[in-house]
Amino acid sequence: MGDLHGYFFLFLIWLISTIFIRAIFKSTSSKPHLPPSPFALPIIGHLHLLAPIPHQAFHKLSLRYGPVFRLFLGSVPCAVACSPETAKEFLKTYEHAYLDRPHNSALAYLTYGSQSFAFAPYGSYWKFMKKIIMSQLLNGTTLDLLLPVRQDELNRFMNTLFQKAKIGKAVDLNGELLKMSNNVISRMLMSERCSENEDEAGEMRKLVTEITEIAGKFNLSDYIWILKNLDLQGFGKRLKDIRRRFDELIDGIIKDHEESRKQGSGKVRDLLNILLDVAEDETMEIKLTREHIKAFILDIFVAGTQSSAITLEWALAELINHPNIMEKAIEEIDQVIGKKRLLQESDIPNLPYLQAIVKETLRLHATGPVILRQSTEDCTVAGYHIPANTTVFINVWALGRDPNHWENPLEFRPERFEQNNVDVRGQHFHIIPFGSGRRICPGTSLSLQMIQTTLGSMIQCFDWKAGEDGNLTSVDMEEGPGITLPRANPLVCIPVARIDPISL
Repeated sequence: MGDLHGYFFLFLIWLISTIFIRAIFKSTSSKPHLPPSPFALPIIGHLHLLAPIPHQAFHKLSLRYGPVFRLFLGSVPCAVACSPETAKEFLKTYEHAYLDRPHNSALAYLTYGSQSFAFAPYGSYWKFMKKIIMSQLLNGTTLDLLLPVRQDELNRFMNTLFQKAKIGKAVDLNGELLKMSNNVISRMLMSERCSENEDEAGEMRKLVTEITEIAGKFNLSDYIWILKNLDLQGFGKRLKDIRRRFDELIDGIIKDHEESRKQGSGKVRDLLNILLDVAEDETMEIKLTREHIKAFILDIFVAGTQSSAITLEWALAELINHPNIMEKAIEEIDQVIGKKRLLQESDIPNLPYLQAIVKETLRLHATGPVILRQSTEDCTVAGYHIPANTTVFINVWALGRDPNHWENPLEFRPERFEQNNVDVRGQHFHIIPFGSGRRICPGTSLSLQMIQTTLGSMIQCFDWKAGEDGNLTSVDMEEGPGITLPRANPLVCIPVARIDPISL
């Protein structure tokens, strides 16, 4: 009898142990295979690892943890992709799960509750605005109609440079390029030059700079739940001031357009009139409000003003540091266009080396160094489980430096684009400066036309001596903080006229 009790006791131990071990095995085997992650600190998670410039910090972390890794920014789970292969999975293979933007309280406030096209959630309103943008606002017909505006502003810009060249005065290219692109966008959008009123022009440029700066900073209340209702960094006060000033500026312009339309004189084909036509059309499936229109205007000014100006500044800086490339570009322009007329947008297809210079600039200095998305469902990417409600960072800056896809990736060498058909319009995931897929930048064609034509004109008409006194043999290439990859130090040069752009 005692033996029977002993065997029963052993059987019970075996049964309990088996159940316990199977439970542990099942728990372990069913646990999602998450991406690797650095050690996190309490409350702040990995926020301390992102200073001073997030895309550079992401790249350094990827060298240790691989092309996909997981972070916690405060209490917010995030995944970071730093290789073309993983970027393709997020933006193409599983695009349907990554079409939303993560919440950013600064941008949500500035865009009237995320009512801008760029930051609106993926849904009926976003689809409606994309249809309007592609069919009416930024289609080929509208851009062709507004070509004289772009050419006139480029001529004015070249005249300004020529006047500086005549007296040997240095030019802050950041300021002048912002002014030109600001005027192009302003006239295309609402048929007015901001610089006709220098106070108004300066205010708009200042607003655009402040918006990109504050939007590019990490707001602790977005990431640390216990700080959600606190404003420790003083963002709230700054945001209210920025939006108040923007409202005052744009409300007056919209009101003037509306008054002109009532008087029958407001049918100039600018983008604001197209938007007002859409807002007044009762057959549209979505009714555009004043706030929708202002949010779109903000999109256009921030994207159109900053991105073109910054890319041009980086491009010229690279050419100054690589005089052999500058000489080759000048030779191409002189052969194709000569010195008896100015370069035009229609000349760009005949200037492949100039196009290659712009591509190479965008590879190394993409004005949007990081693409942000928000997952709406669980997915497996690169073999890792990415849960729903994860903020995803696609490190565009790192993709352009991937040694598996680029030979000598840190070298500025436009010739690499003469030997292949790699484009920058979102199909080749080792260079996606304008994004990819359904949320690719709709202004890509306009931006490329402006950048290529302006850069070509600048090197057709002028030689460039770097520095206030024109005595620098090279310029620094240090990056500054922000969502649009500005230079840490503005590019200052003395233009030396090769040909007189005014007499042509």
